[in-house]
Amino acid sequence: MVEQPFIFVTFLIFFGAALLATVALYARQAMIVAYIFAGVLAGPHVLGLVTDAAWIEDLSEVGIMFLLYLLGLNMEPRQLWRMLGEALGVTLLSSVVFFVAGLIVMLLAGWPTNEAVLVGAAMMFSSTIIGLKLLPTTTLHHRHTGQLMISVLLAQDLLAILVLVVLQETTNAAAPSAGAGLRLLALPLLLVLTFACEKVVLEPLIARFDQIQEYLFLLVIGWCLAVAEAAAALGLSHEIGAFIAGVALATCPVAAFVADSLRPLRDFFLVMFFFALGAGFDLGLLSAIWGEALALCLLMLAGKPLVFRWLFIRAGERARQSLEVGVRLGQISEFSFLIAVMAQSGGLLTPLGGAIVKLATLLTFVISSYLIVMRYPTPIAVSDSLRRD
Repeated sequence: MVEQPFIFVTFLIFFGAALLATVALYARQAMIVAYIFAGVLAGPHVLGLVTDAAWIEDLSEVGIMFLLYLLGLNMEPRQLWRMLGEALGVTLLSSVVFFVAGLIVMLLAGWPTNEAVLVGAAMMFSSTIIGLKLLPTTTLHHRHTGQLMISVLLAQDLLAILVLVVLQETTNAAAPSAGAGLRLLALPLLLVLTFACEKVVLEPLIARFDQIQEYLFLLVIGWCLAVAEAAAALGLSHEIGAFIAGVALATCPVAAFVADSLRPLRDFFLVMFFFALGAGFDLGLLSAIWGEALALCLLMLAGKPLVFRWLFIRAGERARQSLEVGVRLGQISEFSFLIAVMAQSGGLLTPLGGAIVKLATLLTFVISSYLIVMRYPTPIAVSDSLRRD
């Protein structure tokens, strides 16, 4: 296989993503959809411009790390506990409903129980990226709708981290017993060491050199990658380590600065991640999986708004507001992609099973984005009366 020039492939990724993102914005779609379609078109199964997406996938993992790092940075422990108290019941009950729904669809289609369980787990979450990108800034920060959405998404993110930990442990189940014993202690050990180092080492350095923004930028990137490597050394994943690094840093006075500084870097690598997902999607599998993927897509699009509406009304919220939150949370999540990729790489999910999750998720991204911009205020709404920053 001829090795492709790095600059040429990078040009394809970002020029193609920018071109399709322009089309997506005119079509009132989230740009994440454009990144995936750019990968599909340029990948080996359509135009063949990118014939080996392996190195892109390596880079894209960094994007997921920074995504989880920034999620952790927004989870200041005291605020996190308060918001979890508001949404924990709704999140847990809805997750059970969506898990069972996905499980039943796969079992009825004749899939093995172990794969049906993994697909059901991938159905539990809604997209943080689409949910927040299509929410006006005024609603996000100052209105109850934004508070409800963020509370649910934060609770779902924590649940997704737990699922990733379980997947990691299941993947490592065949390791020797000594390794298994270490892994049982890995998560609490990493938490203790990370929070201790943050208080003893990181905070004094930040307090001493907080006026030098270039140094802070380097320090917090190094912190993220160091904790991610420590997690990997203890048998956990880099992504889990990055999330813990963010939570530990969330109490620091510069957490907001760090979050703002790292967003462009996160977005750079996330383009890589979603492009790689598209490039790695084999269109030849469509004939074998379209039925299950379409059933999951329609079930989630129809079921999530109704389930969230019912649960929020039971919790004392207004019916109209509850329905809006449900529609905005009506898609499957980017975490579902990550669960599918991790399960497939660990041999827990077949390529067909992984493709079902990816296709169903992509379909909900497209349809859900369209429904939201047609009905509710968003930065890219069809009507001027609905377009808000």
